[in-house]
Order: sequence, then C-alpha cells, then structure tokens
Amino acid sequence: MNTGSEDAELERILEGIGPRLRRLRRERGLTLEALAASTGISVSTLSRVESGIRRPTLDLLIPLARAHRVALDQLVAAPASGDPRVHLRPLRKERGSVLVPLTQYPGRVQVFKQVLAPRQPELVSHEGYEWLYVLAGRLRLVLGARDFTLRPGEVAEFDTAEPHWFGPADENAVEILHLFGPRGDQAVVRAGPSLTDSAPPTALTPPAASAPPPTTS
Repeated sequence: MNTGSEDAELERILEGIGPRLRRLRRERGLTLEALAASTGISVSTLSRVESGIRRPTLDLLIPLARAHRVALDQLVAAPASGDPRVHLRPLRKERGSVLVPLTQYPGRVQVFKQVLAPRQPELVSHEGYEWLYVLAGRLRLVLGARDFTLRPGEVAEFDTAEPHWFGPADENAVEILHLFGPRGDQAVVRAGPSLTDSAPPTALTPPAASAPPPTTS
C-alpha cells in the first residue's frame, strides 16, 4: 500500500478546486453575491471554498457545477489516467437501437450517436430543438404532415414542439449524430431532403425552449 502518496495526491486535487471555482466564476462575470443567489450557498462559504480555507464537499460542488454548467469532474479535475481514449458506454434501447452519449454537460447541447433499428413511426412532441446528421443509411423524418428522406451527409433541424418521428427509411438500420439543446444553442447548418425525394426542400422551424434529453423519437 502506498497510502502516503495517495493522500498527497488527494490533497493536491482538493487544493486545486478552489482556484478552479474562482476562475470559472470570473470567466462568467459573476460576483460572489450573484453566485450565492443562484446556488443558495452563502457568500462567506463560497469565499472560503475559493480561497481554500474550507474543503469542498459534494453538497457544495453539485450546485456549483449546475450554476457554472459544467460536469462535476471538471471541477474536481481528477488526474489523467494516461489513456487518451474516450471510453463511451453505449445504451441499448428497445427494438435493437443503440444510443451513445457523447457529452455529459447539464444545461447545454447534448450530443449523441445513434444507430436506429427499423420500427413503426410514432409521432411525439416535447420542448426543445433537435439537429440530425446522417452518417450511414437513409433516415426518414416525419414533421407533422411532412415526410422527408435524408441520406448520408444531409442535415435536418427542427423545433421538437412540432409532432415528429425519425428512424430508418427502409428495412436497414440508420446511423446518425443527434444534437439536442435549449434555445440559442442549435446548429447553424440547414439542409432540406435530397432533390430526388418527392417532398421539396424546406426551411425548418425555429427553436423552442430547453427540455430533457431526447429518446429515440
């Protein structure tokens, strides 16, 4: 056992949290008073944590991570393992679809890689804004009464308050990048369906307010 070096490493990590919190607050142009109002943590406690006088605990770090819109591990900044690979955990959904979360930042655009298996259309609606990029296969997108087919390299973006569904356009799975985010965070690239499709290209609708993470629509 190497308890001494482990304790020293833990102490180094904890000592780095306060300066990191101060830097984040200043980068966002927040005063201690404003941060206290949004987190419910007193100004004196915030000041002591930032200066390293008080050791940060989870009940302090969680509301601070939410206020700064960063993942908790960005505040802790755990030491690198030396492995540069990103170890993603695919989530297997019903009917054979696979969802791979590529981001884990609360309150921001969420990015997923999805492999969608064939299934019957079932329109849904919810608050939010979605942006779809086809990687492989053919994607069918139903927006209200409109029906589109997108091929690899084509993009669609739409307000999810409109009833919608997307999935494979045929009996083969389709692979897509799926961005879901609050108002103002939508992608700026637009594309209608291919000119070979029956439906004409269209400018899709403006974004809506934020909403929970998407399912396979």
